[in-house]
Amino acid sequence: MDASARTRAGARPDRQDHWHALRVAAGLALPGALLLAVGRPELLVYIVFGSFTGVYGRGESRWRRTRHQVQAGILLCAGVALGVMLSSLHARTWMLVTVEVAFATAGSVVADALRLRPAGPFFFLFAIGATATVPAGLVTPQSAIGLCAGTALLSVLIGLIGSPSEMPAERRSRLPPDAGTHALRYALAVSAAGGAGLLLGFDHANWAMAAAAVPLGAIDSGRPSDRDIARVLARAGHRTAGTLAGLILTGVLLALGLPSVAIGTLVIALLFPTELFMARHYALAVGFFTPLVMLMTELADPTDPFTLILYRGLDTVIGVAAGVAAAALVGRRGTTSPIVPTWSPRNRPLRARCARNQDSTAGASRSK
Repeated sequence: MDASARTRAGARPDRQDHWHALRVAAGLALPGALLLAVGRPELLVYIVFGSFTGVYGRGESRWRRTRHQVQAGILLCAGVALGVMLSSLHARTWMLVTVEVAFATAGSVVADALRLRPAGPFFFLFAIGATATVPAGLVTPQSAIGLCAGTALLSVLIGLIGSPSEMPAERRSRLPPDAGTHALRYALAVSAAGGAGLLLGFDHANWAMAAAAVPLGAIDSGRPSDRDIARVLARAGHRTAGTLAGLILTGVLLALGLPSVAIGTLVIALLFPTELFMARHYALAVGFFTPLVMLMTELADPTDPFTLILYRGLDTVIGVAAGVAAAALVGRRGTTSPIVPTWSPRNRPLRARCARNQDSTAGASRSK
């Protein structure tokens, strides 16, 4: 789900979009069908995050895609491992906030250094919070991490299908000069959203902190237009509208009283349209992504549907607002040049050059 990619022309997916979405969906469908067959749909949450490995490297060559997916898979497994650990420790809200702020900051730097696309630590951050809210004892920590790792490996193997085999020359670039500034944005946004979570509760903190990372994914730290607030606001609007639409769809699906196997099947099926529209229409893609996440967490930890939907809407607004505020407050150094008055000492060389130009122009006029 390339949250950092610019929206491609037109909302209608092309052949490339279909192939990409099919690869990602297959990475979830195969292990998901196995879990449903053995009667463990509540464990889908772990393989869903493993399957997110497949969203990385859209349109890249085979070698580059494989490398990026392996790197992303490791980070996703690390997020799940931290979440499982927090769950087993029955961590307090402040501990979740502390871990996620640290992981978001470090994850931003690592993602920028590796040039991962989708950009940013959103999926890694979300993996921590979502698995941390799963009740301890649902499955052993080793099994949870193993499910995620196995699905991630499968997604990498599926990613080898339908990708260009050539290896274009690639210059190994250094860490973007403003990567630290971008990491500071994530730290500020996630901290602010987590602070609200400290007041509202553990589950609120998880969703709000994940939502805070979304607007920042619209900023490419390797480009001079790093502080383009217009793109941040557009991404925030798409996220909010898509989430609200997805919450309505979630409410309708939960009101049907479907059995857990049917809900699990919907979780698996929703990943395909999510990826299909992600590069075309972000709000529409989020409209499918939201019920996917809501239903998988409902399987792992059932709660009152109305309360769940109401709270997730509130958490989204809090998180998105925190992300926009961080983007507006923390700018890239050197993005804009300060306006220096002509009488300033810093402009002395400029005034000298202007004087010489005027003298030469006057001399040329007299010679005529």
